[in-house]
Amino acid sequence: MDICWRHQANALGQFRYVPPFSLPVRLFVEAKFTEGKVQLSSVRNGHGVVHDINENMVTTRQGPGPSRPRPRHHYSYAVFSTAGFSRNAQEYALAHQISLVDLSMPDFAGPRELVRSVARDEYMEYDPDADAHPLPESVTEPLDRLAGVLSSRSTLGLVLAFPSAPFVPGLASEDLCAFVDYARAHPTHDINLGRVQDGNHSVWRVRPAADPGAYAMTFSLPKQVESWIRAQEEAVNERARSVKRRLLSTMTVYWLDGDHILTFQLRYAPVQLHQ
Repeated sequence: MDICWRHQANALGQFRYVPPFSLPVRLFVEAKFTEGKVQLSSVRNGHGVVHDINENMVTTRQGPGPSRPRPRHHYSYAVFSTAGFSRNAQEYALAHQISLVDLSMPDFAGPRELVRSVARDEYMEYDPDADAHPLPESVTEPLDRLAGVLSSRSTLGLVLAFPSAPFVPGLASEDLCAFVDYARAHPTHDINLGRVQDGNHSVWRVRPAADPGAYAMTFSLPKQVESWIRAQEEAVNERARSVKRRLLSTMTVYWLDGDHILTFQLRYAPVQLHQ
């Protein structure tokens, strides 16, 4: 789309679900597969894009009478990174409601390697100067392989959750079908949240409170949130509980099932300690 070209975004999509008392949501997506962390400039670009477009209301006048109404949308911006984000980028994103999706945690090693492999195969085989129409099989085969894995939505096991917070965690699972099957039967259900240390990463685990063995998903929080949790060793547990109560009390997951949008509500259920 022309709007993506002018604003240097990788993709622009529109949600089929329109939130109540809101405009239809369109999302710019910037994908970063780099060796180093995404820096502030990329996030600042996203802020400039959405403000430029959201504040530019266009109307068409036909003479002195009332102007013809035109459809409007609310534009948001998300940056996906396989290497994480710098501290300045994270702080800026939280302040300006730019969604950062960190795919650097160990759970996403499989998807990262899949993309790296496909990109390597395509780059090695494709000659951009060749005037070949349609594209040769050496190019389409790796892309078809990637599309097939993505469309299956089973081995990748990634869904986005939307909490009452200025960030969007990616929930990873080795068995995404187990989560979807359980959520279909229990669209709104209580969950347990546990925080564990996995090497250099702090990983949060999600399990259904009523049946912890039904599924398990993991995610990571923005690193500056984790830094705040760990800033005082004697207060780590209390700060983690505060994050659960204030930011992760409810997470919404949207699932596309054919032409239908399914909405799942995951509600944090604190474990009750009995005397």
